[in-house]
Amino acid sequence: MMGFWFFMLIMDLLIPGVMIVLGKLFQNKAPSHINPIYGYRTPMSMKNQDTWKFAHQYCGKLWFRAGMLELPFSILKNLAVLGKNIDIIGVVGGILCFAQLVLMILSICFTEKALKKTFDQNGQRKNNGFLCIFIDWGVIDDI
Repeated sequence: MMGFWFFMLIMDLLIPGVMIVLGKLFQNKAPSHINPIYGYRTPMSMKNQDTWKFAHQYCGKLWFRAGMLELPFSILKNLAVLGKNIDIIGVVGGILCFAQLVLMILSICFTEKALKKTFDQNGQRKNNGFLCIFIDWGVIDDI
């Protein structure tokens, strides 16, 4: 029973761990070239280098923050079922993994919404007012 609990703990820490590592990586350094293999790949994010970098920084921030919130929650939830029967451990672990996947998928929706708000359908930055001037000039680099 302890072996299964430990297995579920590892499985429940996998998604937050990946979100933290990839989130930090994408936040700091998007893959240098748009490619069909690695990175945040959607039609909008792959329009040009600007959309590619924006999508990685935005999604990276979301993944890092979500992963940091999910990690302690996952540990606490698994500690709550320590010593319980295998069925309870499995159900709690499965629900936790499902919730983590939902958050991961929601981050895609939020990133796409941010892309559409910032760029037109051709991947050109929209003129959203005074702030865009500073972003374009490089005065504000934090997206």
